[in-house]
Amino acid sequence: TKYNPLFLYGFVCIGKTHLIQAVGKAILAQKPDAKVLYISTEQFGQEFVYALRFRKTADFASYYRAADVLIVDDVQFIAGKEKMQEEFFHTFNALHQTNKQIIISSDKPPKDIPTLEERLRSRFAWGMSIDMQIPDFETRCAIVQTKAQNHEVVLPQDVVEYLATNIQTNIRELEGALNQLLAFCEMRALEPSLAIATSLLGINKARPKHLSAKQIIERTARHFQIPIEDI
Repeated sequence: TKYNPLFLYGFVCIGKTHLIQAVGKAILAQKPDAKVLYISTEQFGQEFVYALRFRKTADFASYYRAADVLIVDDVQFIAGKEKMQEEFFHTFNALHQTNKQIIISSDKPPKDIPTLEERLRSRFAWGMSIDMQIPDFETRCAIVQTKAQNHEVVLPQDVVEYLATNIQTNIRELEGALNQLLAFCEMRALEPSLAIATSLLGINKARPKHLSAKQIIERTARHFQIPIEDI
């Protein structure tokens, strides 16, 4: 009851999905009989549309309201979808009133999600909201070392620090740079070194930035001069 709902928000590729899934698995480890449901907002929406189409909304509602723990990923995508928000509102209430745990992730805090109904916004803020920050330097170093160890490679410390220093905002990009380095060295039977990393990755060059689905839609609409709603 103290941390219900648990609302996690933060930058893309920060590890929100990994964390909420890990929480679900930890709960199942302690209570194997618990009904723990994980679902992305996109999948929730697809199932809701299917239920509306085939008049199975009662089955849809009872399935999710029977959960002991409901984990919903990327809830920001529910914004602007009125019927879907209404269904989620009633599901949220049914679970919360029976002290079932609700865990939610988003790329922004409830107050900053546009076109989100006020009644949902207030409920998302009932429990505990956690801002997942970009990992600090030491954590990024640990991530690089762990990923390298998974490949049975021990990286020199200067290579670890080079990667952790120059790629700060995106964990997938950090892992991608490491994989690129390891693949290059493996194919040429070389030991990873700072010189190879600097030459190969060219951190000083403009590295591509991660784009969210929303940004891709916005740029596509701008390029072709068509409304976002049409896309």
